[in-house]
Amino acid sequence: MIQFLLNQELRSEHALDPNLTVLNYLRDHVGKPGTKEGCASGDCGACTVVVGELQTDDDGREHIRYRSLNSCLTFVSSLHGKQLISVEDLKHKGELHSVQKAMVECHGSQCGFCTPGFVMSLFALQKNSDAPDHAKAHEALAGNLCRCTGYRPILEAAEQSCCGKKPDQFDARETETIARLKAIAPTDIGELNSGDKRCLVPLTVADLADLYDAYPQARLLAGGTDLALEVTQFHRTLPVMIYVGNVAEMKRIDRFDDRLEIGAATSLSDCYEALNAEYPDFGELLHRFASLQIRNQGTLGGNIGNASPIGDSPPLLIALGAQIVLCKGETRRTLALEDYFIDYRVTARQESEFIEKIIVPRASVEKLFRAYKVSKRLDDDISAVCAAFNIRLENGVVAEARVAFGGMAAIPKRAAACEAALLGAPFNNATVERACAALAEDFTPLSDFRASKEYRLLSAQNLLRKYFIELQTPHIETRVTAYV
Repeated sequence: MIQFLLNQELRSEHALDPNLTVLNYLRDHVGKPGTKEGCASGDCGACTVVVGELQTDDDGREHIRYRSLNSCLTFVSSLHGKQLISVEDLKHKGELHSVQKAMVECHGSQCGFCTPGFVMSLFALQKNSDAPDHAKAHEALAGNLCRCTGYRPILEAAEQSCCGKKPDQFDARETETIARLKAIAPTDIGELNSGDKRCLVPLTVADLADLYDAYPQARLLAGGTDLALEVTQFHRTLPVMIYVGNVAEMKRIDRFDDRLEIGAATSLSDCYEALNAEYPDFGELLHRFASLQIRNQGTLGGNIGNASPIGDSPPLLIALGAQIVLCKGETRRTLALEDYFIDYRVTARQESEFIEKIIVPRASVEKLFRAYKVSKRLDDDISAVCAAFNIRLENGVVAEARVAFGGMAAIPKRAAACEAALLGAPFNNATVERACAALAEDFTPLSDFRASKEYRLLSAQNLLRKYFIELQTPHIETRVTAYV
């Protein structure tokens, strides 16, 4: 059984189909059709809901963290122990919520299909910021698409509703809601079981290891932003899933003198602060990783584990010399991330083995790290090419070089010939041009609807040139650039 709050209503579910999304649960099972299906792939934001989760600050203060999610990519099992808020829950005692009023008064809606999603994104923005600036408003709404109004009135609604906000019914009930969430906090393995399909929800790494050993055919579910597409887009059935999002040990970020250890189930939003503090380019790239709804849900371990050749984080992590800790039963092994990827969607992971955490070296002033993403749109788009460069110079000579790319091969990988051309050579135009030519030895990219092979290779070479130019003129702020 799993338990969660539907606004303030306690829901206990056991026999639901584990392949059921929150979107369809709201529309078909509890009669709340305000949440819309636009794309069923996490691109349009029409299905946005907000999930509240109990958090404890470093000073021991308990509060509810509200985050926007795409309900079309969220399986119901991930709600275990949380609070689900949909657009119907905002109106209170016959009065519209302040974000709804702002959308009306600023004329932020026309056909209205996308409006519930915008309202929920604005609600989450209001909850998480006292006075959001223009950049925060854009970030909060980048995952919501509108074909009617244009975005100016919606951004005006964001300013009106979030600046000078007043307490609402959720603030008034916070103490009560915290108590109710504590009362339903999971204490044992949860389960949804429809007879022919099941989803198990462990709470510890040990329980996860035991369950995965017992069900090696199970699909591991973290954020679900990739896995859920098999259900919503390809109409496949997932007979057994194991949801890892309630394993607290895998949602921690531990800081040591020489490294960060990031739990594989840590959301990309939660990774941002730690990675941005060490590597600002990594932080910039995370701002451009899909949408806020996806970053709130997707995990760093999932972005690695799905072994996509166009995943944004692996090239950066490979260039940084990151490692992963793989767990199987009581056995753990540490593997360089670059050795995890073998072929297209093929990895070094063994049966019943899972990524427990990612080890990222702390930043060093001697190493010059930069990252760049080439995509057709600035926000909410997949890379055509993603590049990461990390070199160390001694007296103007390249003493160490790690160069990695995504989108250039069947796997994210280092550019060995390019690195060889750089190593031991003076870091100047001539060396960079030799290294650019060597990229043609490292990669034979494919052509697809995102870019041609010629465009990809030329982009990769130009990014290396760009890296060199920026290091000569560090005042230029053009990192993580989009090319159209």
